[in-house]
Amino acid sequence: MTAPAPRQLLLDLYDAAVSAVHPRNLVQDFLPPPPANGRTLVIGAGKGAAAMAQAVERSWTGPLSGLVVTRYGHGAETKHIEVVEASHPVPDDAGQKAAARMLDMVRDLSADDLVLCLISGGGSALLALPAEGITLAEKQALNKALLRSGAAIGEMNCVRKHLSAIKGGRLALACGKARVVTLLISDVPGDDPRVIASGPTLPDATTSAEALAILRKYAIEVPSSVLAHLGSPASETPKPGDTRFEGHSHHVIATAQHALEAAAAKARTLGITPYILSDGIEGEARDIGLMHAAMARQVIARGQPFARPCVILSGGETTVTVRGSGRGGRNVEFLLSFALAMDGAADVHAIACDTDGIDGSEDNAGAVYGPDSLARAAQKGVNGKQLLANNDAYSFFSALGDLVASGPTRTNVNDFRAILIQ
Repeated sequence: MTAPAPRQLLLDLYDAAVSAVHPRNLVQDFLPPPPANGRTLVIGAGKGAAAMAQAVERSWTGPLSGLVVTRYGHGAETKHIEVVEASHPVPDDAGQKAAARMLDMVRDLSADDLVLCLISGGGSALLALPAEGITLAEKQALNKALLRSGAAIGEMNCVRKHLSAIKGGRLALACGKARVVTLLISDVPGDDPRVIASGPTLPDATTSAEALAILRKYAIEVPSSVLAHLGSPASETPKPGDTRFEGHSHHVIATAQHALEAAAAKARTLGITPYILSDGIEGEARDIGLMHAAMARQVIARGQPFARPCVILSGGETTVTVRGSGRGGRNVEFLLSFALAMDGAADVHAIACDTDGIDGSEDNAGAVYGPDSLARAAQKGVNGKQLLANNDAYSFFSALGDLVASGPTRTNVNDFRAILIQ
């Protein structure tokens, strides 16, 4: 097969990665049998929750009902499972009301009943139910501060668990004697199910003291209500070994590794040798961009660690410590840093996109880069260094027409990066 032009090749790899982790291709293989006598209640939260619910309905053989909450614009058509849309990454009243309704729905279930919980990335913000004594406004302000701080996803979710009435295993405990089966699409490096969407149905090994230490680490100012709660026994989450979780089960049905392997398989069909660097890269997006650029230069100059032509694939979740006032998610910030470091080196093309189709809170999934990107920017009077300093990578790629706008994909295994070296 003749390989397409570099830009289209990279877009094809992204499409293959996303398709491989879409709920419609996965959920049916992990469904438990319907209960013999009880009812089936479907609950869930995340950017892929509506598509997961839709996939359940298409494969389920018995009666069911339920409620899932997803991000605005990420809904899917369902008949029996209600879909509520709410705000992400900062929670809103719609998410809070949906979480409260979900807790009410699972109360008074019997041992004959099955609760099927559908969880994907984004569930932490979407399933927002602050602990008693903490307001939604306080939770919103804290979320914004965490997002701007550069904290890793595991750190953010540790804090969220200990300030929640539903996360960190509390949702499962509310289900009483019912059997809880959780299907998860992972958006976290390492694929720890207790971290995905802050683990609403799984026991939690983190502590309130750790949550407080994280807030101090990033110098995040918190109101007295939050400090008081974190100092209270009520903030502690149920721990591993808690007998109330006996009989429950969970399955991680899609990960970044699955997406990268699908992209690698697609590259091979196009005659390009793929190399998966890692599925769990974390760190400042601009620093990870420099690291990828250094590797690309080593391939060009010395044929190390890979021979060209090749495509280097990586995933994970980078972070951005926001210091400027511009627009741009972590994927475009990575790519602009990469572009500046490559400085127009020939034969190198790249793509960086979020697999959920939304880079941060913008309207794009990410962007593409080519050897002429900086030259075209200069012709338009666009200064990449200044824009990167202002956290405004969106404007750089928008000016070039190089944003990737896939729209919501209704799945989420976080960052996808591909560096093509011809």
